[in-house]
Amino acid sequence: MTSSTRKRTIARLLVGTAAVGTFGAPAFAQDSDELASTSTTNQPGIVVTGTRITNPNLEQSSPIQVIGQDEIDYRQATNAEELIGELPGIAPGINNSVNNGSAGAATLDLRGLGTQRNLVLLDGSRLVASTIGNATDLNIIPVALVERVEIITGGASSVYGADAVSGVANFVLRRDFEGVEAAATFGLTERGDGERIRMDLTVGASFDDGRGNAVLSLGYQEVDPVLQSNRLVSQNATFGGQAFGSNTTVPTLINAMQLAPDGQSLIPQYNTFNYAPFNYFQTPLERYNMFAMASYEITPGIEVYTRGMFTRAQVDVAAAPSGLFTQGFQLPLNNPFINETIRQQICAIPTIAIDPATCTAAGQATGPNDPNFLAPTVVLDRRLVEMGPRLTENTTNQFQLWAGVRGDLSPTISYDVSATYGESRRTSTNFRYGLMSRVQQALFAASPTTCYDPSNGCFPINIFGGGVGTNIDPQAIAFIDQPAGSTVETSLAVVNASLTGTFGETGLFTETPIGFAVGVEYRDYVAGQVADVPSSTQGEVMGSGAPSPSFTGGYDVIEAFAEIIVPIVEDVPGFYSLQAEGGIRISDYSNTGTSVTWKAGGSWEPFEGFRFRGIYQVSVRSPNIGELFLPTTIGLTNLTVDPCAGTNPVGNATLTAICIAQGAPAASIGFIPQPSAAQINTSFGGNPDLDVEEAESITLGLVATPPQVPGLVVSIDYFDITVTEAVSSPTVPDILTPCFGPNSDGNGSDPSLCTSFVRNPFNGSLNGGAETPGILLPLSNLGRFETSGVDLRVNYTLPVSFGSINWDFNGTWWDSFVIQSTPTSGALECVGLFSSACDPIKPEWQFNLRTTVAIDDLVDISLLWRWIDGVEYQFRGAGQGFLPESEAFDEANYFDLTVRSNVSENFDVTLTVENLLDRDPPKTSSFIGSTAYNNGETYPSTYDALGRRYTVTGRLRF
Repeated sequence: MTSSTRKRTIARLLVGTAAVGTFGAPAFAQDSDELASTSTTNQPGIVVTGTRITNPNLEQSSPIQVIGQDEIDYRQATNAEELIGELPGIAPGINNSVNNGSAGAATLDLRGLGTQRNLVLLDGSRLVASTIGNATDLNIIPVALVERVEIITGGASSVYGADAVSGVANFVLRRDFEGVEAAATFGLTERGDGERIRMDLTVGASFDDGRGNAVLSLGYQEVDPVLQSNRLVSQNATFGGQAFGSNTTVPTLINAMQLAPDGQSLIPQYNTFNYAPFNYFQTPLERYNMFAMASYEITPGIEVYTRGMFTRAQVDVAAAPSGLFTQGFQLPLNNPFINETIRQQICAIPTIAIDPATCTAAGQATGPNDPNFLAPTVVLDRRLVEMGPRLTENTTNQFQLWAGVRGDLSPTISYDVSATYGESRRTSTNFRYGLMSRVQQALFAASPTTCYDPSNGCFPINIFGGGVGTNIDPQAIAFIDQPAGSTVETSLAVVNASLTGTFGETGLFTETPIGFAVGVEYRDYVAGQVADVPSSTQGEVMGSGAPSPSFTGGYDVIEAFAEIIVPIVEDVPGFYSLQAEGGIRISDYSNTGTSVTWKAGGSWEPFEGFRFRGIYQVSVRSPNIGELFLPTTIGLTNLTVDPCAGTNPVGNATLTAICIAQGAPAASIGFIPQPSAAQINTSFGGNPDLDVEEAESITLGLVATPPQVPGLVVSIDYFDITVTEAVSSPTVPDILTPCFGPNSDGNGSDPSLCTSFVRNPFNGSLNGGAETPGILLPLSNLGRFETSGVDLRVNYTLPVSFGSINWDFNGTWWDSFVIQSTPTSGALECVGLFSSACDPIKPEWQFNLRTTVAIDDLVDISLLWRWIDGVEYQFRGAGQGFLPESEAFDEANYFDLTVRSNVSENFDVTLTVENLLDRDPPKTSSFIGSTAYNNGETYPSTYDALGRRYTVTGRLRF
């Protein structure tokens, strides 16, 4: 059965059962506990996120956001990122809306402080990272077994160690599963594309009179791509609102040739290439996953347990055809595709300056050994449309194993000793990019069909004449189009031993005893990258941005930790409950030495149902392997206008001197081209001398569950997180403005920063290959981040005659988000703004409101309203050439409607219509913001770019 046939069959089955489930005869009700939202109350023996203390009568001071089983059902997510990525207070990470900038992983970004500053847990245990930046791929989470997700923000390093600066997301799995559960999901956009299927089978059983339990879960997911050519907002790339190229079936060239100093090509000048239609709005995914776990009580008080998981996932990304993007090539003047007119124009370029007679003689040379042979370096800018769109396949194979023993030392003290080991291997293979060395070899042509060096089947390349897309021979394309790739390998080993419990059965002055947890933990991290020769060579793989150098690195850490929650007073007037909380973790890293993290807080409930809480935490993060050991490479960053380009430096001695000092040839002044596609080269890499960064966080809040209003829960929490000595690199404006001045005239406030620019030695631009480092952006511990705001959660369930109505409001007001890359950089406020420095978007206000009507435990009708405040471009109105409508987005409203019905006691069906009103995403310019998040003339990680879509899930249990 083919993929499309399989999906059509699943769709027919699900639509048919949905009709029966929604409009059929009355069915048996589900257990009411299954329809109820998951409570955040501790359960005996269950570790709640944010503390290792398991006493159910103790309340921790950190706020926890819980996504329960109902919300998981309503969302019908393909992967774990879709369960949490749209929550207020969580900035978009890398997900399936990110095309150019994705390495095939889905990541989490709590509070917008970066994926490297939060931690993803599975049942309280660390997962092996999938990137050299220590980010966990959310694709590996077994969604079918997830009972709830608990999110704590504001720091949790004292509980979980480094990487928890901004918090953790803990995916809690169902325990002691018994029976069989089979589920299938099918989704489709209203435009008929972006098909999604997900199938899961879970089998579990208890044995030996309940002393043991074993569970096996198998899953398969497939997501089809959505091309930007299939949505109006993204069919044409624009600069400032003006289209780059027409939406025709025949691709065009980008700045066909850049040979003459005045920017005029030597052949007909075609419209700038419209690259947008080739990119994905939804990246394709195929994933297989397997998860198994088992436990067995050997004797009372001694239980052994184990679990294992394996995931294989492939995520593809696509881009417009590759090309010769302002790279310098040696061009023989006797190339068979050059006529005398073109030859003399090449020789007349000021940076080449070959006299006419010598130029003519070079054109008549018989080969490289001829004394008249000349091959000057020429900057070429030509889109290789004949190769077709670029494609990168990212294939991840990940496994992790756990084993442990747990039990009770006494009626009040429990122990847990465990170990885990995991590996991730992600292979990225580039197709149809082309190799620069082979282009160079093909330019040295003895005739239209013969290369001077015929090795590897060389065939000459004609980049000069002919019709668009037809002038390069397929044999030349086959020669330069060679796959190239790299593999990122990571591993994690953890050994943990802990004790948790209470000091006796009562406290010093209370009935509730003092709770504690102590333990030790050892972790070992290893990560590296292995690349083939083309991928590891700077500039060799054309159109790839940065190379993938081979390297490896690692470090280990041993830690000791302790927590305590002390009930001080309870059940007296004015003090229904008063508790204090503290925790400390001492870490000894092999690379950064010893550091200490700690927390102190408490809660006060003056009378039943109203509890004030607060906590102060100091978190310390050690730099990850990528930040420490990644070799320096040349990649790309965004820049629209280069102060040295065009005629801007002409007549300005100060500016001219700066441009020349940065490596521009004197003859290029007045003719330096603007950044190609608004992107320039940048040099970046790791720094083995990095030290730890420190974060301070404060959370103050109120939780109200008034007995007078049963079913009402209100929580409001203020958060403030400051990261100092942060691992960061300067932004382009941090260097550009102090060097060139606010008017780009060379009168900057810090001329010393001008040495951070290294220009193309052939044409003075900031574009090129290995010869052009561009802007130097080194990592240091000089950064500072600060964010603050308020979270509000209101949940109310109203019993009615036919069932119940529930309202669940979850909102965040972002007061401030400040970035300061270096002490001399300006502090950048990013709330409500978007740009390459402020992405991803952090709106000032954002909320989700879900309203659910449950009818006699038979049918749920649920409407989710997602509201995003308006935002604007950071440099709005600064005269950068963008249309006003490109520089601001209005507030956005999205509505998702879900119906869940119990067809029978063992079978239920869920139908969802997302983006019910089919709201279009806001449109902006392609060159506002970062490439990863500004994808297709909009921000698809924040705003729905796919339009109305339908999803149906059928689930059978027995």
